[in-house]
Amino acid sequence: MVPLRRRAVYTALVNRRTFVESSLAAFAATGIPSLAQAPAREIHSSFDPWLEINAAHLRANVQEVARLSGKRPILAVIKNNGYGLGVANAAAVLEPRPEIAGLAVVKLNEAVTLRDRGIKKPVLLMGPFDEANLREMVAREIMPMVYTPIGDALEREAARAGHAIPIHVCVDTGIGRVGIPHTQAAALIRDLAARKGVTLMGVMMTFTEDPVFDQEQLRRFVALCDALSQAGIRLGARHAASTYTLFLHDNAWLDMSRVGMALYGIYPEASFRTANRLALRPVAALRARVAYIKQLPAGASAGYERAYVAQRDTWIATLPVGHTDGWPREAAKGARVRINGRLFPVIASVSASHTLVEIGAEPLVQVGHVATMWDWEDGSRPEDVAAACGASVYDLAMHLNPLLPRRILE
Repeated sequence: MVPLRRRAVYTALVNRRTFVESSLAAFAATGIPSLAQAPAREIHSSFDPWLEINAAHLRANVQEVARLSGKRPILAVIKNNGYGLGVANAAAVLEPRPEIAGLAVVKLNEAVTLRDRGIKKPVLLMGPFDEANLREMVAREIMPMVYTPIGDALEREAARAGHAIPIHVCVDTGIGRVGIPHTQAAALIRDLAARKGVTLMGVMMTFTEDPVFDQEQLRRFVALCDALSQAGIRLGARHAASTYTLFLHDNAWLDMSRVGMALYGIYPEASFRTANRLALRPVAALRARVAYIKQLPAGASAGYERAYVAQRDTWIATLPVGHTDGWPREAAKGARVRINGRLFPVIASVSASHTLVEIGAEPLVQVGHVATMWDWEDGSRPEDVAAACGASVYDLAMHLNPLLPRRILE
C-alpha cells in the first residue's frame, strides 16, 4: 500500500500536470499563439550595419566566368554562408542562370537549407557526413562527395530509396586535405562505378595553387581519368578549376569549372585584378550609419589603450560596426571608410561593435549619414580595403556575421 504522504505528493503532481495541460489547451483554443509558437520578429535599429547584395553584379560575374572558360557549365560554390551573402540568397540569384549546372556547399545544414528554400538544381555536399546523414541527403536529393569505401552504405540507401544515388568522387592529387590518394583512386572508382545503386556524376580534385606543382597535379588527374575512361567507366563531369585556377591554367577547365570567389566579384590575388582576364564586379557592400560625432581637443585620446591621440582639435565619428560583424580589427591599420563620397581613415582600434574614423578639422559628416566599409566602387572594393590594412580579402567575405540584415538590390 502506498504511504499516505507519497500518495499526496503523487496526487499533487497529477493535479498540477492536469492543470497545466488544461490551461494550455484553453489558451490554444483562443487562437492566440504561445511564445513557443509565435514566429520570431527581427527588429533592427536603423543604425545597425547591413549587407547589400547586388544581384546584377552576381549575374554579370557568372557570364564572365562562362565566357573565359569557353561556356563550360559552372558548379557554383556557395559554401561558408554563400561567401557572406547568405547561402539561400546566393542560390536564389544563381539557380535561374543557364550557366549554373549546380551548387556546392561544405556543411550539410547549408545543403538542407537550399532544399527547404525550394532550390531544385543539383546540390553537391563537399563536406563530411555519416550514414545517418546519408539517408537524409538521399531523401532531399543532395549529392555526396565521397572518397572512402562507402559503396555498401550507398547500396543500402539506394535499395531503401528505390533508385541509384548520384555521387562525385574526390581525388587527392597532392593537396593532402581530403580525397582518395590518386594512386589508390582507380580501385575505389571501379568499385563504385560497378554498383547498381550508384551513379557516378563527377570526379574532382583541388589544386594546391602552387603554379608549378599544379601542372603535376593535373597530369595525375587526367592520367587517372583517361585510364578509367578507356576501361569503359563513365566518370561524369571532371572538374578541378577554382577561381585561382581561372587566372593561371587554361588547360585545367576540363568539363566544368568549380568557382566561388570570382562569382562574388573578388580577385583573390592583387595581380589577377590587372591581368585583363575577368572583369569582376564585387557583389556585396557592408554599410552602417554614423551613430555619433564629437570633437576631440588636441591631446585627447580615443580607443582602447589610448590607441589614437589627437594632434590638434579633430572631429571623429563613431560607426556601430566592429569585428563581431566581420569588419576586421586590422582595419585600424590603414583602411578608409567612405561617407558622403569622401574617404576617411579608420583610427584607434576596431572593437567588437564600434569603429572610429577621423573626420578632420570640420564636422563634415552628421549622425545618420551612411558609411561604407566596402562595396563595388573603386577605392572601396574589398581588395582595396585588404591592401590598405593588410587584412585577408577572404576574411572580408567569409567572416561576415550571419545575423547581419541582408538587402538584395536588383
